[in-house]
Amino acid sequence: MSSRGIETREKLVETALRLFRDEGFAATTMRKIANEAEVSLGNAYYYFASKDELVHELYLVIQRDHRALALPLLREGGSLTENLRIVLHTGLDVMGPYHGFGSTFLHVALPTTSQSSPFSAESTDARSMAVDLMREALAASKQRMPSSLETQLPTLLWLSYLGVTLHWVTDSSPGQARTRSLVDGLVPIIAKALTLARLPVARGLVGDVAALMTKVVSPEGSTEP
Repeated sequence: MSSRGIETREKLVETALRLFRDEGFAATTMRKIANEAEVSLGNAYYYFASKDELVHELYLVIQRDHRALALPLLREGGSLTENLRIVLHTGLDVMGPYHGFGSTFLHVALPTTSQSSPFSAESTDARSMAVDLMREALAASKQRMPSSLETQLPTLLWLSYLGVTLHWVTDSSPGQARTRSLVDGLVPIIAKALTLARLPVARGLVGDVAALMTKVVSPEGSTEP
């Protein structure tokens, strides 16, 4: 793609995300996106066949912004509780402006055939960024992890974060305060569970979790990071 083509594509994405955020998904048409971006409608459709494809771009943008915000804040040698809290709260910070769009995003992304699904092949890059951010948080933390879970743990944490995101989408409390409280309560539980998982008595359970995660992230599945 030429530099002009890249510039046009980025302008369409930036315009679409602004309109999704400010006016809502339903009120934002491809024609309106093209007009606001000062691009012909035909040219807009050349880069994006539908609004759904632009929703996929939102997923990518959020992952990039999340990494950019969270990575400088991670504390080398800090506790896992502290670093995981940073990752989850900065994720909520980045998603915050799009809360009104959250239910629409779920409607578009939940079908297994949607390229905007976090589990789709098309979302591989965004998913890899999200899982790698969890890996960075683990690496920065002083807490030792069960060796049998080292490979799968970043993905497991990412899946937990998806659960937090689902709660955030449905959270009508001011500033999504309930989701913030969920994060603050969940993170210490995860850290304690990982500490307990290193004990001999938990080896069987940890092995079962590791085996399950191997199936979840297998090449035959759709969550390969």
